[in-house]
Amino acid sequence: MSGAVCSLARADTGFPFGMEMTLDALPQPGSKRVPDLDIGDHGETVLELWCKGAKGQFSVAGDSVIFIAGAVEDRNCPASRAQADDELIAALSAATNWKRQGDSIFFIGPKTLHFRLNTN
Repeated sequence: MSGAVCSLARADTGFPFGMEMTLDALPQPGSKRVPDLDIGDHGETVLELWCKGAKGQFSVAGDSVIFIAGAVEDRNCPASRAQADDELIAALSAATNWKRQGDSIFFIGPKTLHFRLNTN
């Protein structure tokens, strides 16, 4: 039994391929949306931002991470939400490292982003 517990603990330290996570942030004024990432098994990613939608790709080696943003869908966003979306994509693109603590994922660069895994 103790071997199974150890393997589960190790599984919780890996990059969350095949999982969804939500930014640890409040919604923008006038909206209930909070950005989330849906990361596929091979790093392909769908981002639902405060207003815009986007696609991208994560590449991971150890604790290093590279995010390359793809097409961004402009949805006639209010200027403040569009700017927040652009800043979030830029911060993800500038991240060079990541770490996992339980259900929290941190992307670390000039700005650290904190996401929580959607476990329900």
